[in-house]
Amino acid sequence: MSLNIAEILNHLHINDTNGAFSTGRVWGAAKGDNSKTIYSPVDGKKIASVHMATEADYNTVIEKATEAFKKWRAVPAPKRGEIVRQVGEALREKKQELGALVSYEMGKSLQEGYGEVQEMIDICDLAVGQSRQLFGLTMHSERPDHRMYEQYHPLGIVGIISAFNFPVAVWSWNAALAWVCGDVCVWKPSEKTPLTAIACQHIVQEVFERNDVPEGVSCLVIGDRIIGELMANDTRVPLISATGSTRMGKAVGAAVGARLGRSLLELGGNNAIIVSQYADLDTVLIGAVFGAVGTAGQRCTTTRRLIIHESIYEQFKQKLIKAYGQVRIGNPLDEHNHMGPLIDKDAVQLYLDAIEKCKAEGGQFVVEGGKLEGEQYASGCYVKPCIAEVENHYKIVQHETFAPILYLIKYKTIDEAIALQNGVPQGLSSSIMTNNLREAEQFLSYAGSDCGIANVNIGTSGAEIGGAFGGEKETGGGRESGSDAWKIYMRRQTNTINYSTKLPLAQGIKFDL
Repeated sequence: MSLNIAEILNHLHINDTNGAFSTGRVWGAAKGDNSKTIYSPVDGKKIASVHMATEADYNTVIEKATEAFKKWRAVPAPKRGEIVRQVGEALREKKQELGALVSYEMGKSLQEGYGEVQEMIDICDLAVGQSRQLFGLTMHSERPDHRMYEQYHPLGIVGIISAFNFPVAVWSWNAALAWVCGDVCVWKPSEKTPLTAIACQHIVQEVFERNDVPEGVSCLVIGDRIIGELMANDTRVPLISATGSTRMGKAVGAAVGARLGRSLLELGGNNAIIVSQYADLDTVLIGAVFGAVGTAGQRCTTTRRLIIHESIYEQFKQKLIKAYGQVRIGNPLDEHNHMGPLIDKDAVQLYLDAIEKCKAEGGQFVVEGGKLEGEQYASGCYVKPCIAEVENHYKIVQHETFAPILYLIKYKTIDEAIALQNGVPQGLSSSIMTNNLREAEQFLSYAGSDCGIANVNIGTSGAEIGGAFGGEKETGGGRESGSDAWKIYMRRQTNTINYSTKLPLAQGIKFDL
C-alpha cells in the first residue's frame, strides 16, 4: 500500500471540508464560518478542515438517536452481533489506510496505528460472541410456586467522549459492545483528531446501510468542550463514557452524577514498573523503553516511573542510558523510527515545563530532554525522550505529564517498592519484573498493587481486548472492553413470577383482609 496521504484520505472519503455531525446516513454542517483546520504533527501540513457542531446540531443528533433506539433495541441481539461482525470485516479491509491516517493525524508510529485498528477488529470479534451471551441469572424464590430471574435490557443512548491519543480504538471498545447490547451511540471525538473519526463513521455507515440499520444507531458530533458539556448534562443520554484527563473526568462525573446518570471514566495513569534484583534485565529493558517512549509517552498506560532495587540500580541505569541513545525519532510513517511527535505545540510546552519543574524540585537528568530542531522536525512537535532521577513525593512525579519523561526511583525492600508504586493519586497500570514467585504473588495480592491492571514480567502498556481495561482512584474506576464490561451498557431488571393461586409475601409477612 502506498502511504500517499492524499490517496489515503480519498480512499477513506475524507474531503477538504467535513460536516459537523453525522447521524449515520445524513451529514450536516454548522452554519457560518465555524470551522477548524487540522494540521498533522508529523510535518505541520494541513490535512483538512472540519465544521464544528453547534448546540442545534447536537440536538439534531440526539433526536435522531432517540428515534433509532426504539427500533434498534427490537433487533435480536445475535442479529446485532452479525452486523458488528461485518463492521469488523470492513475494518480489516481498511486496516492499512485507517492505521496510516491514525499515525499521520495523531503522530504515533505506523505500527502503533495498525495496532490501534487491530484493537477495533478484536473488539468486534469479542462483541459478536458477546451478543449470544448477554446472560441473566435464575434463582430460587423463598416463596412456594414462584420463580425469580434477572435479565438485562438495552439502556439507550451511550455518549462516547474520546481522547486524541487513541483516536479510534477507545470509541470502538464502547461502540461494539453498546451496539450488541441494543444501544445507540453518539460519539464526540477529540477536536484534535476528528478525521479518523469521520473515516470510521464512513466505514460503519456503509455496513449499516447494507443491513438496513436505522439512521441514528451510530452518530458523530465534532465539537469542542461545549459539546462534551451538553452531553454530560443531557438526561436523554443515560450513560457517558469519557476518556481523558483526571480534570476532565471530575467535571464529567460531577455533571452526570448531579442528574443521577451513569458515567464510565477512563482517566489518567501514573504507571510504574518495579524492577527487582531477581529480574531478567534484558526483558525489563525492552518493556521499559517501549513503555516510556511508545506513542511519545502519550498513552494512559505509558511507563512513567521505574522503581529499581538498589543493588542493580546503577547497572540498569547505564543500560537505559545506552538504549535511549539508540531511539530513533522522526516521521512515524517511516517504520525505521521508534518515536514520532507529540500531538501539538501546546503538548511540547507542557513537556518543557515539566522538565523545569522536575529540576526545580531536585530531579537529576541522566538523559537530557528538549525540543528537536531541524528540517525533519519542522512541525515543531518533536522532542527528546528523557530520564530523571527523582523522589516519588515530588509534585511533578505525582502528576501525569503526557510526554516521554521517565522517572527513576530507588528502593530497598519489596514492601517499600509496592508502597512507592501505590503512592500516587492514579491507579491504572502497574508491573513487577521479577523471577521470584513470592514477590510476584505479593504484588498481585490484596496487599500489592492498587491498580486496575497489574502485570508480572511484562510492561505497563499493551492491554488485550479480553480483559477489562481501567483503573482505580483518580483513574476513574471505569472498565471497558472484555470480561463483564458489557453490563454497564444495559439496564438490569429482577423479575419475580407467581404461578400459584395464592399471594404469599416475602419474609413471611402476614397481611390478611
